Amino acid sequence: LKWYAALWQDEALLAATANSLLIAVISTIGATLLGGLMALGMERMPLRRQQIIEGGLVLPLVIPEVMMGVALMLLFVMLKMPLGLTTVILGHIVFNIPLVTIMIRTRLRKLDPALREAAADLGADSWQVFRHVTLPLLRPAIWGAVLVAFTVSLDDFLVTFFTAGPGATTLPLKVYSMIKSGVTPEINALSALLLLISMACVALSLHLQRREV
Repeated sequence: LKWYAALWQDEALLAATANSLLIAVISTIGATLLGGLMALGMERMPLRRQQIIEGGLVLPLVIPEVMMGVALMLLFVMLKMPLGLTTVILGHIVFNIPLVTIMIRTRLRKLDPALREAAADLGADSWQVFRHVTLPLLRPAIWGAVLVAFTVSLDDFLVTFFTAGPGATTLPLKVYSMIKSGVTPEINALSALLLLISMACVALSLHLQRREV
């Protein structure tokens, strides 16, 4: 316990923790909104177009993360954007959108179309059908996607390493810099804490996705 107490007396570590939480929260909100809209929009597209977009969504998940980090860094440099918290947040949104979209689309495919058709037959317009039928049915998947996106963003190192600038040090980057001087009990304690938080978020996400509304 004394190691954990010592960790929270380190101002640099507290600043890195605050950066990690800020980046994770903002990027999760952005990715959830964009990924959710994309998932809903794809449902109205022809099957062939859906397959093409799904193929594109899989690419960020299968290509090496170091390549994505370098590509994002080069893009920001080309756009003359100074590297910092903003570029890290944008980078995290980019790799979280496919995760959110795929998870919400998986839930959408399991929904019974008869429920929405019945609501429409009873006089509900498109917005009312979405608000009172589709959204409640999607809520477990949305919350699951939020937790996964938050966990991935909180733990990410490679994309953050290439897109971060001065004042944008996150917890994984801080741990990496601490390891250079040797593995200490404080690093072990911090790593264990990050692992427990990640496992808890993933377990809760899986639980939410299995819930039936």
